[in-house]
Amino acid sequence: MSSKQQDQPTDLQENLTLRMRRLGTRTVLYQQQVASSLGLYNNDFISIDILHEKGPITAGELSKLTGLTTGSVTALIDRLEKSGYVRRENDPKDRRKVIIVPLYEDKEDVSETYLKLYTSMMDLASSYTEEELDLITQFLGKASTVLEEQIQHLSSTARSKSSS
Repeated sequence: MSSKQQDQPTDLQENLTLRMRRLGTRTVLYQQQVASSLGLYNNDFISIDILHEKGPITAGELSKLTGLTTGSVTALIDRLEKSGYVRRENDPKDRRKVIIVPLYEDKEDVSETYLKLYTSMMDLASSYTEEELDLITQFLGKASTVLEEQIQHLSSTARSKSSS
């Protein structure tokens, strides 16, 4: 949006917002299908994706990012470790902590599952110029930041309600 806040959104802005919401819904549905095809619970798969994005993190950090309790995260990590998606390592800086290391890229079934989507997305991306891709990438980065802020807001609101 421009530096001046508009009173009424334009039709184009409304359409963009609607399409972003539709994309988000399709992404969630796709993610659920991928999780199911890999024999995983959806929360487990979301955690695998978070670990893939963030890299090795502690169980406490994973708990904060997923909104799951530490007990639920421990059970989740046990399941993921058993199925070969993560491994635990001692934190070299703090012996009391354990780092969760993703093994996502080592899983052939994950690579095979995403190959068709990856190929289709590369085909789609190749239909845009470098300048257009740069703009789209900037927009998606900023949209992700907005979503992360909204997740934090909703999470803190939920915590406030549950503690009252």
